[in-house]
Amino acid sequence: MHPIPEKLARTALDLHGEAGAAWLRRLPDLLADCAARWSLTLGPPFPGLTYHYVAPAIGPDGSPLVLKAGVPSRGLFAEIAALRHYDGSGAARLLDADEERGVMLLERLEPGTSLVGSADDAAATRIAASVMRRLWKPAPEQPAFPTVADWGRGFARLRARFDGGPGPFPPVLLAEAETLFRDLTASQAAPILLHGDLHHGNILSAGRETWLAIDPQGVLGEPAYEVGAFLRNPSPRPASVLARRLDIFTDELGIDRARLRGWGLAQAVLSAWWTLEDHGYVGEEAISVASVLAALPE
Repeated sequence: MHPIPEKLARTALDLHGEAGAAWLRRLPDLLADCAARWSLTLGPPFPGLTYHYVAPAIGPDGSPLVLKAGVPSRGLFAEIAALRHYDGSGAARLLDADEERGVMLLERLEPGTSLVGSADDAAATRIAASVMRRLWKPAPEQPAFPTVADWGRGFARLRARFDGGPGPFPPVLLAEAETLFRDLTASQAAPILLHGDLHHGNILSAGRETWLAIDPQGVLGEPAYEVGAFLRNPSPRPASVLARRLDIFTDELGIDRARLRGWGLAQAVLSAWWTLEDHGYVGEEAISVASVLAALPE
């Protein structure tokens, strides 16, 4: 087996404790079992892995595939359920999965170039909007997904962590984010299944469709919520770029600009808290994006 990336190992321990340590010990045997089960030839893991072990593979018929493994958890189960629901429409196709063992076999998107580093930010934003439109589907009748309101409980955990205070977060910005998240959640349009983390790195060039999404988190909420991840990634971004992205999403998706801005700001602060909660440091880049969005007109 190829070496386990250090960042991936550290994240598994940070997020899952002993369960993460046990998963890391099992991982070599798990990958070997998957290779035998699906007759795969596994390559070295992709670079930059944080939350899951992901490696290219070749199937028995020579087809390019991807093997993905993670600590069995609600987040991983939601990703599998989302991919099944998309069934290859707008996203990489899930070919097989074993929830109990936390593994997925996926089609490999080729050439697989992401939108990260795109020289034309406006074009990249329009591509993201087109992928969103293909992904958005009515919620399953028996959803196995968290809701936007569930994710918003992170603000309550933040306040509890700091005895009701803002901790290291800018007080005014945190208060605005909390208010926006509460008000936008209360006034949401009918919820649908959202990707939940549709940023530049999760949109890849492909063959059967020009652009497809990977790594959905699967969350139920209104469409306006979806743009938050794209607004804040990659960061930092100047006000002119964020304003242009908002304008393009407003035009392409037909969604009120103020709602897009509000969700983007609230999510950026929440994302900064998740970074602290999971890794022990504040997501300063997300705070920077939230500050820029707060200064933009609605």
